[in-house]
Parts: sequence; C-alpha cells; structure tokens
Amino acid sequence: MSTPKTIRWGILATGGIAQTFTKDLLVDPTTRGVKHIKHTVVAAASSSSKSRAEQFLKDTGSPSDAKAYGSYEELVKDGNIDVIYIATPHSHHYQNAMLCLDAGKNVLCEKAFTVNAAQTRALADKAKEKNLFLMEAVWTRYFPLSIYVRGLITSGRIGPVGRVFADNSIAMNPEESFSDGKHRMVNPDLAGGALLDLGIYSLTWVFQTLYHTQPKDTRQPPKVVAALKSYGPTQAADETTTMVLSFPRSAEAGGEAHAIATTSLRVATLYHEDGEVPGIRIQGPKGEIQVFPPAFRPTHTRLVMKDGTIEDKHWPQPGPGKGSNFKNGFGGAQNPEGEGHGMFWEADEAATAIVEGRKEGKYEGLAESILIMEVMDEVRKQGGLVYPEKIETTKYPTQL
Repeated sequence: MSTPKTIRWGILATGGIAQTFTKDLLVDPTTRGVKHIKHTVVAAASSSSKSRAEQFLKDTGSPSDAKAYGSYEELVKDGNIDVIYIATPHSHHYQNAMLCLDAGKNVLCEKAFTVNAAQTRALADKAKEKNLFLMEAVWTRYFPLSIYVRGLITSGRIGPVGRVFADNSIAMNPEESFSDGKHRMVNPDLAGGALLDLGIYSLTWVFQTLYHTQPKDTRQPPKVVAALKSYGPTQAADETTTMVLSFPRSAEAGGEAHAIATTSLRVATLYHEDGEVPGIRIQGPKGEIQVFPPAFRPTHTRLVMKDGTIEDKHWPQPGPGKGSNFKNGFGGAQNPEGEGHGMFWEADEAATAIVEGRKEGKYEGLAESILIMEVMDEVRKQGGLVYPEKIETTKYPTQL
C-alpha cells in the first residue's frame, strides 16, 4: 500500500469557523476511510496579533512546530505551505484570496466565495493565470449524505426532479442579538444579511440537485425572481429573502424544473432531535427526497416513494470516537465526544485535487461557483441591496 501524501495547510484567520475546520483537519483521515492523503497545519495567521495566532495553534492541537504570524502577508510568504484555508468574513474573501493567489498559493476559501460574481471571476482568472488550485469551501457538497442524494437523482429513482424546496434560516431576534449593528450578519461593511451567509446553503441544495446533476453540455442557468426584505435598523442588509428559480431543460430530460430557495434571520424551518420537519424537499414524479435540518450539516434523509416505500437513513459524522477526548463544534454548540464536525470532507477533496493536479473541486467547479454568485447578484439587484464600493470592487489591493 502506498504511503499517504501529507498536505501542508496554512490557516488565514483565527475565528470560530477556522477553529472548527482546523480541529477537523487534524483528525486522522483513516477514521473516515480515507487512506491516500493526510493533513497537517504548518502555519496560521491572525490579522490582529502573532500571539492570537499562537493561541489558536495551541487551542486547535496543531503541531508544536507550526508557525504563528501576525499578518496575512507573512503567511503567504511561507514556503512550507501547500494550500491556504481562508476563514475571514466573505466581505474580505476577494482581497484575501487574491493575496494568496498572487503569492502562488493554492486556496480553499470559505463561502460565500466573494461578495459578487465579478470578484469570483477575477479570482478564477488569477488562479488559471498562476496554474493554482482554487475552490469554494461549500463543505455540505462533500458530505457522503450529499453524494447519496445526488446519486438517487442521477439513478432516476424518483424520476426527473421537477421541484425543489430549500430553506436555511435562523429564528432569532436580530435587534437583540446584533444590537450594535456591527455583527457580520447585519453589518453592511461585512456584506451582512441572510442571503450571502445563510441563503448560500439554500442555493447549494437547489444547484446540487437541479443543476449539478444534469449533463455539463446541456445544463443551463436558471431564470430568477426574488423578493427581499431589508433589515430595518440598517436598511443595508437583507433580513428575509425568497428566490424562485426556473431551470430550462429539454422535454426528454423532464422539461422546465422549479425551485424555491428561502432564507431569513427571523423565521426558520425549526427542527428537533427527531428531525420530523424536512428543510429540503426534492420532488420527482416517482417520489421525493427529504433532507432534515440543519441544511448546512444534515445527518438524516428520507426517501418517500409514490408506491409507499419509505427509506430513512442516518448519517452520523465520523471522528476519533468515544473515549478519545476529541471535541468539536461551532457557535457554542458541541458535538458528542469523538464526533467530527464534517469539515474534513472538503479538506480531503482539496488535498486530493492538489495531489492529482486538478485545479478545482469535483462537486462544485469554479464555473458553478460563479453562476451561483451571478444568481445572488440578480437577487440583490431585484431587492436593491448594494454594499459599500470598497467590498464590491475588484480592485486589488484595496484597504478594508
């Protein structure tokens, strides 16, 4: 058996999502049946201080010889890094990713990829110019659960998909939770609002079921009609957004297909441990596939067939297991001991692509990332949502 290839990661930013990703990254891949690659962290950078980066490396259990940097400019100059994971707010992704690509570094960048499609196109062009790997870190696409759902569709089990409902929302009081208006969820300087932060997952489910499953040479962009409710205190972020998408298809492929994608800060598809309310429903003439919340990290699917057949599947996240003292989670919530969060799947894909010499992800290429950004551009246009020029611009470098 060949020796697994070790991919050396640099972590750009040290917030909550970076901690979750890095802890998952350092879990032994064989615990999820992956044997051809391994991961290690060789450096991390905080824009605030070197000491914060040092603490981050300790908190995540990174190797003791990993380097800590107090600026992103220092990080991208580290010659030991194979790929950089970008974990800043999406308002900063374009500038940060361009910095990395300009320095010759492969990039895995958190979602939403950028603030607009022009920025994503510019990054894709830069990656092509530099012959580098670039991928949007839409982790949900790489779950075995998602691969299973797409397989059900392409196998024809429910017939051609005719309609998809997808919601990813949070039921909260934003005026209380984000009272100072500075939080990334509502702050226009951070491209705040439901669409880019939450709605990307609703669109992920729509696209990976109604677009990605179609043959590359025949699939077409959807038409979009959207309604956007502004967040009152700022009037510069969306509180609730609803999108209706129609995907053209040939009559032989089932004809035009429809999707409704929803997202909100205030109202949501609520879920409990029994998971009885599906947040995603993928419907065909022979049956439907239900995916239970949360949309970004689902662990339960149900296939309901027209003939009465019901197939429930549960998809627990792998990890070191009970007794390992390994704990991970996000946003203050902890997973059971020994259970990973699920971010290692996208890391495995990025590492595999780099080993194989591929320049983009297998389950969402750059063209599809750009198309989804174009859809969100159109949604914002219809809703009149514009962010400050400094975070919409493609000019690099721009001081944020």
